[in-house]
Amino acid sequence: MQIVFASNNKNKILEIQSMLPETIKILSLESIGCHEEIPETAETIEGNAILKANYVTQKYGFNCFADDTGLEVTALNGEPGVYSARYAGEQRNAEDNMNKLLEALSDKDNRKAQFKTVIALNLDGKQHLFTGIARGEITLEKSGNQGFGYDPIFKPEEYQETFAQLSLEIKNKISHRGKATLQLLDFLKANK
Repeated sequence: MQIVFASNNKNKILEIQSMLPETIKILSLESIGCHEEIPETAETIEGNAILKANYVTQKYGFNCFADDTGLEVTALNGEPGVYSARYAGEQRNAEDNMNKLLEALSDKDNRKAQFKTVIALNLDGKQHLFTGIARGEITLEKSGNQGFGYDPIFKPEEYQETFAQLSLEIKNKISHRGKATLQLLDFLKANK
């Protein structure tokens, strides 16, 4: 079985491929000739994952899966949510995003937050959604240099370290993306 992951992030693709049996091969957008930026114009995280998966299936005819992730902060009514990557502007700068979020929470006592990843899978004419959530809180300052995005200011429940301080092995077990990916992998193994 060949399936497209609607991503050009080689590290993400290798990571998922390493978790699958050899009978399932992951293809990148580049390998199917998709070089355009796929629009992410939906109002929800689920919507963006579906948009990306549908784009590849409809335009290129492949079975495909795509993911989208957002950070939802309770005291900010779920912001930045679907706009997490461009919270501080279209430049999509992680430092700017973290600084804006820390500023927005500077007078708030409730710092509860959750990361949410949704994976949309288009397989043999049917669509399946897998959701992973990691609950925690936003720290007062940045700590750690692992990971990416908001990882230096997100401390998951039951840990004293931020995602940026945890090993990749631990983060993958407890993270939103890790949980959604495991559901996807279990589904693919059962349906190969």
